Amino acid sequence: MNIKEGKFLETILAEKKQEIAQMPDENSKPIRQTYRLYDYLKKHSDQLQVIAEVKKASPSLGDINLEVDIIAQAKNYEQAGAAMISVLTDPVFFKGNIEYLREISKNVQIPTLNKDFIIDKKQINRALNAGATVILLIVACFENDFEKLEELYNYAISLGLEVLVETHNKAELDRAHQLAAKIIGVNNRNLKTFEVSLQNSTDLVPYFKEENVYISESGIFGKKEAQKVAENFNGILVGTALMQANNLTKSLTDLKIKRKNDEH
Repeated sequence: MNIKEGKFLETILAEKKQEIAQMPDENSKPIRQTYRLYDYLKKHSDQLQVIAEVKKASPSLGDINLEVDIIAQAKNYEQAGAAMISVLTDPVFFKGNIEYLREISKNVQIPTLNKDFIIDKKQINRALNAGATVILLIVACFENDFEKLEELYNYAISLGLEVLVETHNKAELDRAHQLAAKIIGVNNRNLKTFEVSLQNSTDLVPYFKEENVYISESGIFGKKEAQKVAENFNGILVGTALMQANNLTKSLTDLKIKRKNDEH
């Protein structure tokens, strides 16, 4: 599907509403047992932690790795020391599938993140039942509706899920803090234009709170970029670079940089 420039998020959300309309309403089941991501990131704050993503394609890059064995990839991530595995489940724009999340969650012991544009409780129940222990809520998806964001956040927490709350600018970071979110992502990609700048992560650091953990997302392709954010972020979310890596173990291990600042 083609997306007009500057209308990326708008187009994705319109499609997502259609997808949700067709989605069955599942009853939530007990959560899969693993460690809590927040606790893990706090405990291992001496080293930059990696959230490794299973991503076959994206709107910005097109096809990334369509032939990948997703279970082998996920197991390799786990063995290489990933803190969590992020699984794209959007079928239209990222060639993902909820079944990828289900299969990966059955085959790894570590937390899994349902990476999607979640705007409805039905998606949260589905994520939980597919084995996710963490969901993504993107503040930009709730531009004029903080109440809805808060409702979904609290609902996920009530089910035992952890929530990665994704922000892109100071106003969105303020909303994440208003939610009392513990795990906060800073996306270096503008979801309206899809432009990427690591400066985005740097700019928001002065507003961080010591009790939270922060994840830098997008635009991290290797050690050089990881070093730029390692001092102030607990973790990084990396997809494309790991999906295309010739030596996955080395590529992931190289990203786990020793942090000078372990206060966050």
